[in-house]
Amino acid sequence: MPDNSAPTPAPGFAKRPDYKLLFEPTEKRVRVQLGGQTVADSTATLIVLEQGHTPVYYFPRDDVRMDLLTPTERSTHCPYKGDARYWTVTAGGRTAEDAVWSYEAPFDETKAIAGYMAFYWDRMDRWLEEDDAVFVHPRDPHVRIDIRGSSRPVRVELDGTLLAQTKRARVLFETGLPARWYIPPEDVHTELLVNSEDTHTACPYKGTARHLSARIKGAVTQDVAWTYAMPTPEARRVADYVCFYPEKVTLTVGKGKD
Repeated sequence: MPDNSAPTPAPGFAKRPDYKLLFEPTEKRVRVQLGGQTVADSTATLIVLEQGHTPVYYFPRDDVRMDLLTPTERSTHCPYKGDARYWTVTAGGRTAEDAVWSYEAPFDETKAIAGYMAFYWDRMDRWLEEDDAVFVHPRDPHVRIDIRGSSRPVRVELDGTLLAQTKRARVLFETGLPARWYIPPEDVHTELLVNSEDTHTACPYKGTARHLSARIKGAVTQDVAWTYAMPTPEARRVADYVCFYPEKVTLTVGKGKD
């Protein structure tokens, strides 16, 4: 007779023992809604932080409205977590196909998610942490942003044309990313910039960004900069400031003086 109580090791970790996969409990009340109905509501979610993936909330099954879920034939396999099965959500006249998954018999290394269920963020209508709506994906609790005013000279050029120059930048430091230099609009040659109509990006830490393209002597260079008109409260110090992509322009930052 096989010993069913013996742990089942994950083949993924056998090949890549340094692969990062963490489970962080949170005391936040987290809710997910579809069609105006709350599909899951929990104060005991896990944030799953997996290498190469955005963070994901996992809900205890007891905190999920199972009466709104219908099992489907879809299944997937993860070499680190095991076999996932899926459910379709129907609520408030809306249907989200294969929007929920669960690893019912995960590998031993990831057994923390046994009995938990996760939702595709963009297939749901609304997510709440406590009573505040949240966007894009859960925040990684190990990531923070710091914004500092700087008198260091910053100069931005594109093909020899000056786009911006300031000693009043605000520097945004975000865990794991390069420093970003936000320049007050008064110090930007905004007459050389036009809105990029089709380009918007969203960040759970900063908000939704509008992008700008440069138009110099009739030539347009797409998406050289971005700006947040209504950033999150944590990023409000860079509201309406302009930040340039260093890979698309020549960005020079001096050392500054006492």
